[in-house]
Amino acid sequence: MKRWILLLQILLFLIPGLSAGDLSEFYYGYSDFSDNSLFSDPNTGRTLFPTLLIPMGGLYEGMGTAYTAVARGSSFLEANPAGSSQLRNTELSIIHNNWISDSSLESVVYAYRDGDLGLAFGTKILYLPFTAYNRWGERDSRGYVSETVTSLNASYNFFSSYYFHGISLGGNLKMAYRHIPAGIYPEQSIFSVLADIGTLTRFNFLKFYSSRERNFSIGTALKNIGMPDDGEPLPSVAAAGFAYSPIRPVLFSFDFSYPFAFGLPAEQWEKWYLSSGIQVQFTQFFSIHSGFTHRGANPRFTLGSDIDFDYMNLILNYTLDLTTQVSSLDRFSVEAKMNMGDRGRADIQQQIDEYYISGLEAYAEGELQRAIDYWKAVLQIDPDFQPASKNIAIVQESLELQEEMMELNKVE
Repeated sequence: MKRWILLLQILLFLIPGLSAGDLSEFYYGYSDFSDNSLFSDPNTGRTLFPTLLIPMGGLYEGMGTAYTAVARGSSFLEANPAGSSQLRNTELSIIHNNWISDSSLESVVYAYRDGDLGLAFGTKILYLPFTAYNRWGERDSRGYVSETVTSLNASYNFFSSYYFHGISLGGNLKMAYRHIPAGIYPEQSIFSVLADIGTLTRFNFLKFYSSRERNFSIGTALKNIGMPDDGEPLPSVAAAGFAYSPIRPVLFSFDFSYPFAFGLPAEQWEKWYLSSGIQVQFTQFFSIHSGFTHRGANPRFTLGSDIDFDYMNLILNYTLDLTTQVSSLDRFSVEAKMNMGDRGRADIQQQIDEYYISGLEAYAEGELQRAIDYWKAVLQIDPDFQPASKNIAIVQESLELQEEMMELNKVE
């Protein structure tokens, strides 16, 4: 733990004038304001499986859960199930999240993409040591109370082309299990099946830099959809958000979330809440991110960093909320995300670029047929590479015009 505290202190040092004490003071003041305002929510905690609402960690937690429209990397699994069909690389993530007292949240996610199809598997378990005492104060039983959530993901990116990124549609099938040992409290374990559905699209909007990557995205998600268990509802949430990168190093995100609970009257649902996040890329291998969630009288503030070691990313987060002892630096999450390659997509794209540029060079030299051959080679690799097909059509018209002019000259 001391190592993580040292890393966080280094991170805080990189932001001038910011300290853990400043964060704690700000948090206390804002929490008091929220508790005494219209934003206070008396319906918090009326649903099953609070583990479903605890972020695994990673950028999803680090950007204040404002991640529905970002949905990059393995963090997409909890934010928006449509994200797997837009992954850059196959990823294996292992995440540790310090929680209340001696409890911890351990998670693992594996995700990969094949063309427009994305698939993923993830599981997280929250466990808490528990000791039961009898009426005389003697230890009666001892064990672990745990909640486990397992997710199976699939998504597909429809209508993708060179000019249109496509619209991704995805879903998660989730199984949640709460285990309470019979020696502690009999017949209290619960098993539920639930689902997530999400959509995601990206496009260019007010973009002030050159890049093939789209700078604006919109996402929606319905999460934790399921029927009540023994009269207790699941923490279902409808979320919508956008993400915007006006310049290359900076990414802003914003989410609106509306909780609902099948089995409870609407007046007993939790209130809507807002989330916002920012990520700033300082170098190719280092970025800082932060997020803020306004949720009733329990606002959440997160500060973290992403260190890219080429084949592995290390994502560190420090979070302040009502489950945190703000007098000490004890609320951490750390993700080790392993990059397992892109299934050859970068090499294919490089080959396409080389053929396409060679075609342009041949065209500039007046070798029209050779230019067509290069662009046809592009289309054999990627039939949706529209600039190549348009150029072929233009050059073929030029060749036909040349032939017509030659025929006219023969007639004369």
